[in-house]
Amino acid sequence: MAEKKPRIGITTGDPAGIGPEIVRAAVTHPSVLAVCEPVVFGMTDPNDIANKNIPIGKVSALGGEFAFKSIKQAVAAAQAGSINAIATAPINKESLKAAGIPHIGHTEILAALTGTDDPLTMFETLSLRVFFLSRHVSLRKACDLVTQERVYRYLVRCNAAMEKQLGIVNPLIAVAALNPHGGESGMFGDEESCIGPAIIQATRDGVHATGPISADSVFHQAKTGKYDAVLSLYHDQGHIACKTLDFERTISLTLGLPFMRTSVDHGTAFDIAGRGTASPKSMIEAILLAVKYR
Repeated sequence: MAEKKPRIGITTGDPAGIGPEIVRAAVTHPSVLAVCEPVVFGMTDPNDIANKNIPIGKVSALGGEFAFKSIKQAVAAAQAGSINAIATAPINKESLKAAGIPHIGHTEILAALTGTDDPLTMFETLSLRVFFLSRHVSLRKACDLVTQERVYRYLVRCNAAMEKQLGIVNPLIAVAALNPHGGESGMFGDEESCIGPAIIQATRDGVHATGPISADSVFHQAKTGKYDAVLSLYHDQGHIACKTLDFERTISLTLGLPFMRTSVDHGTAFDIAGRGTASPKSMIEAILLAVKYR
């Protein structure tokens, strides 16, 4: 008897964006059908979207409302055990706001729906894995968040998530530096002075960590296999590295939830929505990673 394929819940995102069309293409792709049973939450039929009077390619409360509803349905299914993981298409922050949804994005919505405190975001691009010390804050605030306590706490959490959810035993995590050339012993900034003690503290607690390592080198080194993951100190530091390596295969994973969630890391692309020209490559990759790490 053939092994039963995992059931992967796939949300269609904001119906005014490219989500419906990339999901429609992804769930019929041979590589997806070979490894899982896709379960779609949301609308993929253009006629259904038109009948709901959702304006294609525009911010709308209706778009935000339907996107949120599909996420809630998928989470309920995952918590009930009827699906094994979730892969999400893009939503629009402005549409969520217009709909009165009190969360700015997927991670925050998933945290609220599952009662999870501060879930971890990790990007996987080919062989490169990147965690983020901070994400949706200003660069100025991100610098203030580089503290010994926070770096230590994230190293411990990243290590636990990689072992428990990714199956990587005793991973080596490199911490990126904040300043040019790692600060050059304080000549270009001294924020790195708190990273070393955090690494020592984490190492004492059984975490295999190293750094700080200059950001212009650490991502390349991780890509070639020297490290299992990099802890990026702010949003764009890690995003640029991953998306430059391969934009379409940069996939976001949310770790620490009661289930695995993967996502494309591009937006709703309102400017091309409804044309049928959006590439489903990222959506396909997100589904395949959901199967891998379910």
